[in-house]
Amino acid sequence: MTPFVAFSQSSDWEAPKEADDLQNPLHQNSEATVEGKELYDKMCVICHGKKGKGDGVAGMNLSPRPTNLTSSSVQQQTDGVIYWKITEGRAPMASYKNTLEEEQRWQLVNYIRELGK
Repeated sequence: MTPFVAFSQSSDWEAPKEADDLQNPLHQNSEATVEGKELYDKMCVICHGKKGKGDGVAGMNLSPRPTNLTSSSVQQQTDGVIYWKITEGRAPMASYKNTLEEEQRWQLVNYIRELGK
């Protein structure tokens, strides 16, 4: 599976208000975190980097640069907003709507939360 381009660092990427209302159906537990990490390592690390700092090998040449997923601006977003951004994408980051199942996208949200700890 080809990795897609990263969560955009541009600060003007706003999710619709309804995204705030999306509820994460997965509990923040070790199983969901392990599954999310496996997906992250396969799909996201190339752009966002191993620790989510936006410093992945492929991300260095992107404009805008991949988002630092550990930043307070990302970690303060609701799970629903992060899920929406993973689902919908925005150039240079592709949509994962047709690539990952809903549960997998929520697992990524849970792992992004772990990166921020």
